Amino acid sequence: MAAMTTHLITGAGSGIGAAVTQRLADRGDDLWLLARDAGRAKELAERHPGARTLVGDLAEPERLSWAFGHQELPDRLDSLLHIAGVVDLGTVGELTPKVWQRTLAANLLAPAELTRLLLPQLRLARGHVLFVNSGAGLTAHAEWGAYAASKHGLKALADALRQEEHGNGVRVTSVYPGRTATPMQAKVHQQEGKDYRAERWIDPESVATVILTALDLPRDAEVNDVTVRPGH
Repeated sequence: MAAMTTHLITGAGSGIGAAVTQRLADRGDDLWLLARDAGRAKELAERHPGARTLVGDLAEPERLSWAFGHQELPDRLDSLLHIAGVVDLGTVGELTPKVWQRTLAANLLAPAELTRLLLPQLRLARGHVLFVNSGAGLTAHAEWGAYAASKHGLKALADALRQEEHGNGVRVTSVYPGRTATPMQAKVHQQEGKDYRAERWIDPESVATVILTALDLPRDAEVNDVTVRPGH
């Protein structure tokens, strides 16, 4: 009997992460969902029956190793999907070190540490590490300095990892969505003082389709980088 396909997902609670989680659950894959605390883990478990939860706070990357040391981890992993992220807008003239550190911790250091901790399981399965990056990982605009820096860094992490793990059969993909209709996008519009209309932006389901396509690609090929833009 073939082993069940196993995924570990961050950001499963909303937006793109929720869409991907539901799609993988619907087809019967084995899911592990990262939650920042026990309360959040309970919510995720109730929303996705059959999924397992792992508690670790991406805001504190240096504590993930300790947290995982006290919990059961998957013994093999077909994919690690980095979908969680935080955003705070502000000019370079007003962003404080606290905001920079919070942004870099959640968007860059935590994915790096999570990947490091789970590489043995990924190598075992010749698995896939997928980073949901952002258009901001390719171009930085005014007031997006901290977020764009974290996402430019995430691109570097993915590119280095791809070269390092190629010989181990681990595939690495970066997905760069434009503005997507998620709670995070609603927050950004609020920060920008703009009216938020979900229908103007990409449906999270469309990004989920791109992610599943990259995961399901036959072994002879690998999607390295894919940019997804609003179609209207």
